[in-house]
Amino acid sequence: MIKTLLACAALCASAAVSAQPPGTVADWAAMPAHTWADPAHMMLLDATRAGSRLVAVGEHGVVVLSDDDGRTWRQARRVPVSATLSAVTFTDGQHGWAVGQWGVILATVDGGETWQKQRMDISVDQPLFSVLFTSGKDGIAVGLWSLMLATHDGGKTWAKVTVPKPPGASRADRNLYHLFADPKGTLYIDSEQGRVLKSTDSGANWSWLATGGKGTLWSGVAMPNGRVVVGGLLGSLFQSDDGGRTWIALDTGTKSSITDLVANGSGLIGVGLDGFVLKRRMNDMVFQVSQRDDRAPLTAALVGAGGKLVTFSQDGVLVAP
Repeated sequence: MIKTLLACAALCASAAVSAQPPGTVADWAAMPAHTWADPAHMMLLDATRAGSRLVAVGEHGVVVLSDDDGRTWRQARRVPVSATLSAVTFTDGQHGWAVGQWGVILATVDGGETWQKQRMDISVDQPLFSVLFTSGKDGIAVGLWSLMLATHDGGKTWAKVTVPKPPGASRADRNLYHLFADPKGTLYIDSEQGRVLKSTDSGANWSWLATGGKGTLWSGVAMPNGRVVVGGLLGSLFQSDDGGRTWIALDTGTKSSITDLVANGSGLIGVGLDGFVLKRRMNDMVFQVSQRDDRAPLTAALVGAGGKLVTFSQDGVLVAP
């Protein structure tokens, strides 16, 4: 739950900054993002590519952009909220969406330079943790207490989706942490108690999968060959080669919780707490594990054009050791 905890910490910290205007935390979160002196070293919780551009989001509504593969960063020109942003996705180099605290959903049509608010509910802080668009029109956002929203018009309207109860549960109240798709368009969502949600019909219907684990899963990715890997608490990592029907537990050699998983052409990369990075080539079963000397808690990672890993943390963009 590290991204959730970091996001909450960022929101609490925002209430204490001297520049905060009178009013509630929700009032402050609904105000346009401040221009920061060093935005690339603020807490960043997620990152993605918008064409050749890198885009990262985080505390106080900060959005940072890099057009040189992560060497330099600048803040987006306009973000309409100061709420912490926890996830970001793009369908091409121009069109993207970000989600976060107070159920906020933002959209951009210019590669992240400027953003517009599509949704925000300051009556209840039910944050969104992940967002994915399968086309320019069709998107899903998920978050706290099984909150799931769907759009079929590019985000002009968002409607709540009823999530099925997990087996043995009296209600659907699991936190939904990370949404991703495999090459065939099957959707997966990491959740709690070692369970994953799956949809084969673009999110119209969902079923629960049991990985065999009991801990929270915060990250997941589908490899180019369709293999699905999910990870989370205490270095737990599970792999399925049959669409989630069966899973095997992988030995990562670490007890540090995994916060993000990335697939590239050569294999799998994971990052997590205590500054650890794990790598595995496509057909290997053994992981190479390294750790940053500063043990900075890593929240997200991207693979640069030259294969260099760009990592993000509570201290912003981190240079690879």
